[in-house]
Amino acid sequence: MKTEELLGIAAKATRKAHAPYSNYKVGAALLCADGKIFTGCNVENASYGLTNCAERTAVFTAIAEGRRDFVAMAVVADGDNMPYPCGACRQVLSEFCREEFSVYIAKASALTDYEVVCLAALLPQSFHLHK
Repeated sequence: MKTEELLGIAAKATRKAHAPYSNYKVGAALLCADGKIFTGCNVENASYGLTNCAERTAVFTAIAEGRRDFVAMAVVADGDNMPYPCGACRQVLSEFCREEFSVYIAKASALTDYEVVCLAALLPQSFHLHK
């Protein structure tokens, strides 16, 4: 799958976001080894700590479907800044993905101007109880 296609799928997922408090809509598209894609969006809650990010929504959906063969993820958001995953999402990704797992990051307004970073660079020396 082409990077731009994965970013486009993540951009579509932003439309499903529930972000009435921040108005910051984020979408994620998680690519599996066989080409299957799981999407996620951020879902905010009035009790802000209960908000779930797009990246974790996509990962948790895939895990609930029995998948663990993750290859890459695209993350797209409205706004002026590149939507790098938060610390909680980085930790969740480190639980289920290899260090060389690719994360493609773009603003919804400029999908062709994306950045790619590997998980090891996003979360060096990640926490693990076993490996």
